[in-house]
Amino acid sequence: MKRRPPLAIPSSVDVQSADKELLSNGVALYTLPANDFEVLRVTFVFHAGSAVQEKPFTASATANLLSEGTRNASAREIAERLDYYGSWFDVNLDRDYAYISFATLSKFYRQTLDVAEEILLHPVFPKEELRTYCAKRKQRLRIDRQKVDVEAREAFARALFGDRHPYGIAYDEALYDTLTRADIESFYRTHYTAENCFVVCSGRITDEERKAIAAIAAQLPHGETTRPTFPHPETRHETRIAHPGAVQSSIRIGRLLFDRRHPDFVGMQVVATLLGGYFGSRLMQNLRERHGYTYGVVAAMVNFENTGYLAIATQVGSEATEAALGEILAEIERLRTESPTEEELSLVKNIMTSEMMRILDGPFGIADVTIENILCGADNAIIDENLRIIRAMTPADVRRLAQRYLKREDLVTVVVGEETKEKSDR
Repeated sequence: MKRRPPLAIPSSVDVQSADKELLSNGVALYTLPANDFEVLRVTFVFHAGSAVQEKPFTASATANLLSEGTRNASAREIAERLDYYGSWFDVNLDRDYAYISFATLSKFYRQTLDVAEEILLHPVFPKEELRTYCAKRKQRLRIDRQKVDVEAREAFARALFGDRHPYGIAYDEALYDTLTRADIESFYRTHYTAENCFVVCSGRITDEERKAIAAIAAQLPHGETTRPTFPHPETRHETRIAHPGAVQSSIRIGRLLFDRRHPDFVGMQVVATLLGGYFGSRLMQNLRERHGYTYGVVAAMVNFENTGYLAIATQVGSEATEAALGEILAEIERLRTESPTEEELSLVKNIMTSEMMRILDGPFGIADVTIENILCGADNAIIDENLRIIRAMTPADVRRLAQRYLKREDLVTVVVGEETKEKSDR
C-alpha cells in the first residue's frame, strides 16, 4: 500500500537576492541568474502608469503602441520577427507603472533583444495604428461598461478616492477620439526615460547576456523624475447605482488602508485571506455553500505606490442583494468579536505559504516578486520576513486587526444592479 508523503510546510524561505548594477545613465539593472533554465526574460519597469498621465488614456496608448511600428520596422515585421524566434512580448499597465517584458529561449536572446531595442528606443507611433487602436479600445470599453462588475469596480474606485483623484477617475470612452500622435510622443519623451526606469532580468544570464541588456538600458535618455502630487482622497461610504436589465448585483465592500510598507499590511493579508482569499474561506462558505447567493466571492489587499485598500467583491442574484450584503457585514463583524480557531488560522497560514511557494517556483516568478519588492524599497530578504509574520500570527492578532481596521463606519459599500435604488453618498 502506497502512503502519501507527509505534508511539509516551510517555516522559512531563502530567495536569491538580485545583483544590482547602476548603468552610466543611472538606470538600475537587476539580474537574477538561473542558469539551469534555457530561457531569459527582461522586464523594463517605467514610472508611466495612468496616474501620471495629464491627458486621458495616454499612458495605456503609449505602452500598447510601442510595438506598432518603429524607425526600422513595421508592426507586422516586429510581430513576425518575435514569432519566428518563439519570443514573447508583453505589456502590463497599472495605476503607477508600465511593465514592458521580453522573454525568449536563451539561444535567441540576441535576436530578441534587437527587437526590444527597436521597440523601446525607436517607436514612431504611426497615426493609422493609433486610430485603429483608439477605435478598438473605445468600443471595448463601451461594451465592458455594460457589465455590472465593471461598473461596480469603477464606482468603488471613485468611492474610495473621489472622482478627481488619479486612482478614482474613470474617463469617458469618447475621449479616445481626442488622442493625437503628439500626445503619445510627449508622454513617451517625458516618462520613458532613465530617471523613471529600472530593469529586472532572470533566467540564463552570463556576462554576455548582461552586457547586451545593459547596452539597451544605457541608451534610455535622461529626463525628469515623475512623481506627481495627488489630492487627498475624498471617500464616500455608500453608493448604489441602478443598472437597468441586470439580473445580478455586483457588490464591493472595503476601505482605504495603507501600502505594503506598513507594518500591518501582511497581517491584513491574513485577515483578507481568512475572509475570502481561498475556496473554503468564510465568505465562500457563507454566500456560496450555505446560502447559494453566488458562485464566488473574493477578498484581498490591494497595493498602490503610496496607499492600499481592502476589497471584497462578489456578484449575486438581484433578489439576494440585501441578504448577501447582510451576510458579508455579519462575517466582518464576527471577525471583530470572535477570534478564529487555531485550526482555521493554521489552514489559512498554510494556504498563504503554499501560494508563496507556487509564485516563487521558477525564475520568472522570482523576478515578478523581485519587481514588487523593489517598488516597495525592499530586497528579497523581505519574503522570509513576511513569511515569519504570517507564521507568527495568532487568533488574537487577527481579531485585533479586524477590530482596528474593519469598523462598520469605516467601510465603503458599492452596489450596482437592477434592484438597487439611487442613494446619496454619505
